[in-house]
Amino acid sequence: MTKITLLDGSIGQELVKRSGDRATPLWSTQVMIDHPHIVREVHDAYFAAGATVATTNTYAVLRDRLVRVGLHEEVGRLTETAVTMAREAQRHAGKGLVAGALGPLGASYRPDLCPPVADAVQLYEEPIANLRDHVDLLLFETMASVEQAEGALVAAAQHGNGLPVWLAVTVEDEDGTRLRSGEKLDLLAPLVERHKPAAVLINCSPPEVIAAGLEIIGTLGLPYGAYGNGFTRISEGFLKDAPTVDALEQRTDLTPDAYAGFAMGWVDQGATIVGGCCEVGPDHITELAGRLRSAGHEIV
Repeated sequence: MTKITLLDGSIGQELVKRSGDRATPLWSTQVMIDHPHIVREVHDAYFAAGATVATTNTYAVLRDRLVRVGLHEEVGRLTETAVTMAREAQRHAGKGLVAGALGPLGASYRPDLCPPVADAVQLYEEPIANLRDHVDLLLFETMASVEQAEGALVAAAQHGNGLPVWLAVTVEDEDGTRLRSGEKLDLLAPLVERHKPAAVLINCSPPEVIAAGLEIIGTLGLPYGAYGNGFTRISEGFLKDAPTVDALEQRTDLTPDAYAGFAMGWVDQGATIVGGCCEVGPDHITELAGRLRSAGHEIV
């Protein structure tokens, strides 16, 4: 029997779907402003599905994202709302951890916009400070280059007050052995050795390419895992300035059964942390939880 940490699935995309509102560049942050109760509903749904981690809706609650729309002074208030909803759901479920999510600076999948490490450390200070006393771990998500990962890990070391850190990187749609920057995944090894995060993960990447990436991060000597997305691909339209999520197309073939099949393969490879990212919802996590239990694994 293997102990498996079961992450939740999509937070941002699930919020947008449940709101029924038109997509905006503020993505799930706009939903949280307009309908904060939906954030709690999403966390409740994932705990009911079997997840043991609630990921805060703070991926895009970053000053450099919000300054574009004049909401940069609301970073603290929005973080408080996100953390409160996650904690309330955790207490109601009577189980699990709350992971404080931090997305990449600039934009997702755009390592070319990555600031130098020293600047990233300074920019991450505020969101880390807003989260660190209220969450169980920091989860840096969708890091697309070695430099992005380094900025995140150095910032966590300097400002995280010793909180456990999970590093999640995103790989190319066609090649799971390369970060979206084009750099080989094994170039993370020296960085991981220096900073020793509590776990290394692959996220927001096609499930089909993740196994190849796990073969590499599985050699780093740390707990590892994955949570893939359900996009057909990362489109050129989404890589433009201030995109909206309707520039990305949801797959129709990634059923709960199909996704659970991929995730069980990752567990067979040695992954001990699995879940879902964009377009992977509560039904997917329910199916995965059932498959894990049927295989004799303990969900913790």
